[in-house]
Amino acid sequence: MGKTQRVEAGRDRMTSLSDIWNAFNDPILDGPGETVTHLKMSLVALLFAAGIGVAAGVAAAKLGRVAAFVVIAIGNLGRTVPTFAVMALVVAVSSIGFWPAVVGLILLGIPPILLNAYTGVKEVDADTVEAARGMGLTSFQLLGRVELPVAMPLMFAGIRISAVQIVATAALAGLVGAGGLGILVLSGLANNKTDVLLAGAIPIALLAVATEILFSGIFRFLTPRGLRLARGPSNQ
Repeated sequence: MGKTQRVEAGRDRMTSLSDIWNAFNDPILDGPGETVTHLKMSLVALLFAAGIGVAAGVAAAKLGRVAAFVVIAIGNLGRTVPTFAVMALVVAVSSIGFWPAVVGLILLGIPPILLNAYTGVKEVDADTVEAARGMGLTSFQLLGRVELPVAMPLMFAGIRISAVQIVATAALAGLVGAGGLGILVLSGLANNKTDVLLAGAIPIALLAVATEILFSGIFRFLTPRGLRLARGPSNQ
């Protein structure tokens, strides 16, 4: 490739980036507004998923084998049902919009949180639990002062996995009229416009990466230094 060709190729790339930026800021497509909607859906879904998943996981760990079997089976079932199928089902019995999409995202986000909460509480060292009981702690005190703090890093790891999945999958919300960056992707596909498609796809990817980085930092902050050292450099 000659110098002139390289310069022209560079100009094409700059034009392409400019087209993507212009498509994102197009008043009709409203990329910034759809980004806000995308984040709002993701945050609401994650908050509900975290609350339900942690509560159900802790309950499963404390209520015995039958309860654990039922809760974990439901959690695993949530992994097998496609998120869009859930959204479509909710739309069929209600209407299109924000909440059907959020319900689908909540059900997507619950399983990793539930399973990690269950595992974290269930695998608290038995000697630690017995020592706490020997000090006179009640069951609720034991849960609040010993089991939950010890299980917190693993529970938050489940929340981190769920957050990334929700942010990435929220693109499907555009299919049920809930808005979000998926609208730009769908518009680009429908009209065969690569710049519009990328104006939605690139921000979705960046948001997923940013979510991973943010929650990894919070996870590291919440994990006691002694546990980080015990896990070794490769798991930090």
